[in-house]
Amino acid sequence: MKKIIALIVFIGLLHSCATKDDVVYFNGMNSTDNSIGLDSYSPTYHIDDELIIIVNALDAEAARPFNKSSVSVSLDNLDARGRERIQTYRVDPDGNVNFPVLGKLKMAGLNRTQATEMLQEKLSVYIKDPIVDIETVNYRITVLGEVNRPGTFTAINERITLVEAISLAGDMTIYGERENVLVIQDYDGKKTYTRVNLKSDELFNSPVYYLSQNDVVYVEPNKTRAKNSSIGAQTGVLLSAFGLLISVSALVVTIINTSSNSN
Repeated sequence: MKKIIALIVFIGLLHSCATKDDVVYFNGMNSTDNSIGLDSYSPTYHIDDELIIIVNALDAEAARPFNKSSVSVSLDNLDARGRERIQTYRVDPDGNVNFPVLGKLKMAGLNRTQATEMLQEKLSVYIKDPIVDIETVNYRITVLGEVNRPGTFTAINERITLVEAISLAGDMTIYGERENVLVIQDYDGKKTYTRVNLKSDELFNSPVYYLSQNDVVYVEPNKTRAKNSSIGAQTGVLLSAFGLLISVSALVVTIINTSSNSN
């Protein structure tokens, strides 16, 4: 009887196992050339972006008034020396940064190239051949759900793809739903929700193939995970009930046999 119970459980587990097609990326793509010019992507600045803006020129003294001074940041309470950190500009709720000498400048909606050209044009009134370098220092992506290392990650540059973000999180688990990944974006207080199929070539045409600052990627569990969760929660109860039913049935059969033999 124990062998029958074990066989039933084994068959149930086999039924819930994932197939290769369930866990392989990009298997819905063909070998044709689907290049779409992704190199043209350039993210734009948004409210609450934190920027480092450095102005240089051949005349270093002329550029000095347009740079914020560095501040000392202590690494811990016992470190009196700390380390030097360049002060940043935060894009305010109106989309502006308060820049030395130039005053408030509209940054929201501009990409790095546009913002650089705008600053160089305004600075050229004061400086000959100004050089402007802009960097976003709080460019973070959050990955949740069926991944091996969920968490918030700081991007090393401003061009991180959905696939790269999942890679930072240690890749999906075998239970991740690859055909329905959710990307949540916040554009100046307005949230958008986009579903992406990682097994289709439409991934590369998706508006969220390149992620933006503070995007959230959620990998939901697939049907296999749901079945396994159900089995994990209910197996003990079902086996107990099944064992009790078998015991009662065996007892009834024994009583009937005993009664028949006595007659």
